[in-house]
Amino acid sequence: MKRITLFKSLAFLVMCLCVIPFGFGQTILTAGDIAITGFNSDNPDQFSFVLLTDVTNSTTINFTDNGWLSTSSFRAGEGTITWTATSDLPCGIEIIITDNSPFSASIGNVTDSPSFQLSTSGDQILAYQGLASSPTFIFAVNFEGVGWSDATNSNDTALPTGLTDGINALDVGETDNGIYDCSVTSNFSAVLTATSTNTNWNISGSILTIGSCFYSCTTCSGGIVTWDGAWSGTPDLTTQVIIDADYNTGNGGSEISFSACSLKVNNGFTLNIADNTYIEVQNDITVDPGTGSSIVVQPNGSVVQVDDSASVTVTNNGTITVTKRTAPANAWYEYTYWSSPVSGADIANGLTEAQVDRRFVFDAQSFLDAETETNNDNVPIPGYDDIDDNGDAWQSVSSSTIMTPGVGYASTHDRLIFNSSPASQFIYDFVGPFNNGIITVPIYRNDSESGDKNLNFIGNPYPSAISVNSFFAANSDIDGAIYIWSHNTPPSAVANGNEQINFSDLDYAVINGLTETQGGDPITPNRFIPSGQGFFVTYSDAAIPISTTGDISQGQVVFNNSMRMADGTSNSQFFKNSDTKKDNPTSVNNILWIDLTSSLGAFNQIAIGYADGATDGDDGLYYDATKTISYMTTSAIYSLISDTNVNKKFTIQGKDVTSLTTDEIIPLGFYTSKPSDTEYKFSMPKYQGEFLSNNTVYLKDNLLNKLHDLSASDYTFTSEIGEFNDRFEIVFNVTALSTNDDLLAENTLNIITLNNGYVRFSTSNNLSIKTVTVYDALGRALYNFKGQNSSETYRLSNLGSSIYIAEVTLSNGVVVTKKAIKK
Repeated sequence: MKRITLFKSLAFLVMCLCVIPFGFGQTILTAGDIAITGFNSDNPDQFSFVLLTDVTNSTTINFTDNGWLSTSSFRAGEGTITWTATSDLPCGIEIIITDNSPFSASIGNVTDSPSFQLSTSGDQILAYQGLASSPTFIFAVNFEGVGWSDATNSNDTALPTGLTDGINALDVGETDNGIYDCSVTSNFSAVLTATSTNTNWNISGSILTIGSCFYSCTTCSGGIVTWDGAWSGTPDLTTQVIIDADYNTGNGGSEISFSACSLKVNNGFTLNIADNTYIEVQNDITVDPGTGSSIVVQPNGSVVQVDDSASVTVTNNGTITVTKRTAPANAWYEYTYWSSPVSGADIANGLTEAQVDRRFVFDAQSFLDAETETNNDNVPIPGYDDIDDNGDAWQSVSSSTIMTPGVGYASTHDRLIFNSSPASQFIYDFVGPFNNGIITVPIYRNDSESGDKNLNFIGNPYPSAISVNSFFAANSDIDGAIYIWSHNTPPSAVANGNEQINFSDLDYAVINGLTETQGGDPITPNRFIPSGQGFFVTYSDAAIPISTTGDISQGQVVFNNSMRMADGTSNSQFFKNSDTKKDNPTSVNNILWIDLTSSLGAFNQIAIGYADGATDGDDGLYYDATKTISYMTTSAIYSLISDTNVNKKFTIQGKDVTSLTTDEIIPLGFYTSKPSDTEYKFSMPKYQGEFLSNNTVYLKDNLLNKLHDLSASDYTFTSEIGEFNDRFEIVFNVTALSTNDDLLAENTLNIITLNNGYVRFSTSNNLSIKTVTVYDALGRALYNFKGQNSSETYRLSNLGSSIYIAEVTLSNGVVVTKKAIKK
């Protein structure tokens, strides 16, 4: 197969127009690039042919019933039909041309002449390209009883020049109607040989049903398996599968997930891929022309093609629809990050119910982050906050914009039709052929600033989940972290950003090479990117660009079929929880997750893990994913890495595996802008690894000198407004605290309630009490006393019935913390 394009050199163009009647960019065919597969000369006239190579849009093929003379020219007096492809078509597509007065085609367009009429007394159909005066023959069928002779009359013909009987032409003998028997339907060369062999044809004096074969140009060794309400055999990756009745993978019984070598949905039937089910196809997928022929993929269903070069063909009125469901939303202005799983969908039809003025794409070439601000005060200072400084990176898109495969899009739901009930979810339909194979997406960085993140907004282009691990392995030019939007924090006027009211960038869930953390919602992402999901990555400063224009360097992200997941669970998330499935870990790293929640609804999560390849320093986003505290409206937890006297904040921190001993100390940072009566809680929702399974995890509060068993229960506290990088630590050794009432055996502290609100504090072993501080359960200091004796009595008359904590400093410097209950 060769392709040509005519160029606008005037002399060359005039010459070509005079000599070669090919359009711009059409496919030039050679003998055997198609095969005629059936004909009916009894009214109405009809014939079919199969493409045995890919053809481009505007490709034309001529079909004539004029006979070919032995003098190498056409006999005149009969007609010619010209078929034109109206889109790119893959090898294996069968086209039926029928005399509907005028002739029409099941795929493409037809220009006919009234004198094209197949004779019941014998005739021929000769296929060619080019002018009739100098044709290039590509296939021929003769159904006159005298065989290949000469075109001495309208029924006879010689074998066309360049064709060979039994190779790319056939004589079926005298008959009115004939069809190929579908004995071979895979591997284009085998199909050509079989269709050119007359013993593989059925002939009849009555009209036959043509176009009933299902062709695949690749090799499917397992034969054909048909669903017509029951399976004719067992479908697998070696079989051609034909859906000849409605099929729903969620019905159970015989209607479940399946695999196929190639797949065809016949006219009038629907293949429905239900939630948590899948189909896996080695090669091509075809939806037959005709109203009602369709494939529908439900929000958590998956379609996977294995071969990167496999095709997806939807003809005429057939349809493919991928349905996606948004995450629960509490307000119309909450954004969803999208990516189209089909080709050709525009914004108007893909994001049909999105707010028209809230549909955006991210222009990474315009992103520059060299300044930050405080409380959204519009006073820039040098620094980084992951926000575009001049606000031109987010750009609105029009309704006619075609959604490019692999590109991310952001939108809100239409405010006029938003259902205001809590946790509303909405359905979006993406209609068009599935995206398949190798898809490259350009990514950019602005080298005028080297300290910022080179953010790029991309998305999963397939109708199935992709493996994060496989995605990272194929894309070394990105930094090794994925950011997925998970809206929770209300917008605020003092949140940094380009608008008067902005969202919180702590609402991004993060997945890197080590592990994953939750975003604004308490939902842990699994290590799969669901279909239709947009996400951010960063282009590495160390990556060698493909091209550079000024300060802008361009690289690319690659998606391919090896990343796709053929199972019933990987695509189940899309902002929904699915913690049980992991992406084939080769070993289990020791990882612990710490959550921060507050009485005002804040939620934050970090993860600290120990893995081969990581160090205790900043190893980049693949192991250490940073956290930016760029506003004054919320509360946050983070781990810390000291680098040149600067404490860097992280949402995921990877550490050296040899550092994990009972002497390990993990500094935690805490930030809040909320009032001091806000109650906070640290919890450990999960952990993994042998060390963490066999050792207790303690939270050390250096301010209150407490050691809390975080493995057993949550830790509740209060805090003043500010950033605290020295207050909290994770430790594994109980001796890390100077004392604890459960651990101080040699220094016994007694607290005795007396009458009239008096309380006695006493110790032994010749020690004296230096100070006593009494806290309530929220950590607020209520009383501060000084002492000098081994027994001191103080009046605490303002204490109500509750739990209190006494912090007592002894003369030897030991601090004893003890809980007391006042009844």
